[in-house]
Amino acid sequence: MILQGGGEHARVVLDCLLAQGATVLALFDPKYSGTLFGVPQRGAYDRSFHPNALALVAIGDNGVRKRVVQNTVHGFTSAVHPSVIFSPFAELGAGSMILHGAIVQAQARIGNHVIVNTGARVDHDCVIGDYVHLAPGVILCGTVQIGEGAFIGAGATIIPGKKVGAWATVGAGAVVIEDVPDYGVAVGNPARVIKINKP
Repeated sequence: MILQGGGEHARVVLDCLLAQGATVLALFDPKYSGTLFGVPQRGAYDRSFHPNALALVAIGDNGVRKRVVQNTVHGFTSAVHPSVIFSPFAELGAGSMILHGAIVQAQARIGNHVIVNTGARVDHDCVIGDYVHLAPGVILCGTVQIGEGAFIGAGATIIPGKKVGAWATVGAGAVVIEDVPDYGVAVGNPARVIKINKP
């Protein structure tokens, strides 16, 4: 397989893949060269490189990750670290990354190209849209819905049944007790929407 991305997030994803026993042929990122954990960094993405290899886009920024995915011709795979607790009754989309120590409970549905970062918890019946990033230590209680491209900051908690809209941002440590609208920015305990980012 191959990775798109060579920065900080890619290091964690590559570590995850190597822990799974995956064979990673190369990382592609125009900002990096040399090797990372023994894997060659080959600069800009080469659409013709090992065309049957599967790819992951290991970029933390949701918008950038979506753009890179849309320009990637390789098929996609997912990564689940061996330390993860992932219910056999949960669903995982293509290109998603479930990283060290995360927990995903029964009937949770994880979309495509999602990051469930270190130690995050996704409880039963949550629905996570495509291109979401759950930062380290996030807690989603049961039946939470997260819209496409939303970013949930480190240590944030969302109580049961609440919705966070598409491309919204929830600040680190926030406690969400009311729905957050599309493109909303919510911070604090309890979380308050302080602005709406224009699409």
